[in-house]
Amino acid sequence: MKWKIPPKIKVYEALGCLGDNRIKVEDNVVKVYSSSRNKFYVVEYDSRKNAIMANDNGSYWVGYLGYPSIAFLMQRGIIDYDPQYSNALKDIKWKDINTKFKNNFEKTEQHILKLLGERGISRDSILSEVDSIMRQLEKLDLSLLGKRTKPPTGY
Repeated sequence: MKWKIPPKIKVYEALGCLGDNRIKVEDNVVKVYSSSRNKFYVVEYDSRKNAIMANDNGSYWVGYLGYPSIAFLMQRGIIDYDPQYSNALKDIKWKDINTKFKNNFEKTEQHILKLLGERGISRDSILSEVDSIMRQLEKLDLSLLGKRTKPPTGY
C-alpha cells in the first residue's frame, strides 16, 4: 500500500519542524515533536523496503504522508531542500493556525505566505521550493511500513 501525496501545507510544516530542530533520535527511535513541543510523533523508515510510517494525524486518519515523515526525509538528505526556508518557518505554532482556519489548508497557506513575505521570503521562491519537494515526494513513491498507529492526543 502506498502513501497518498499530502497537501502542500505539510511541506511548510516539515520545513518549520527542521527550522525548530524538533527531530530527536533517542534509543534508535526517531521522535518528531509538535510545534507546541508538548507531544511527539514516532517515525520509522526502511530504505530497503522504500517504506515509512509515522503516527501523526494525517498519516493515521487520512493516509497521506504527514509532516513528521517529510521532515525526517529532508533531515536525512533523502529529499533536498534549501535551509533558508526552514529558517524562515521557525517558531510557528501550526496547531493554532490550523485551528484558526478550521484546517482549511489553502487559507493556512495564504497566511503563511504573508508571514514569509514579512520575513523577507519571496512568494515565488517559496512556492517553487514547495513544488520541488512535492515532486521529490511523488518520485519516492513510498509504501506504508507496518500497521498504522494512533496519534498522540493533546496540544
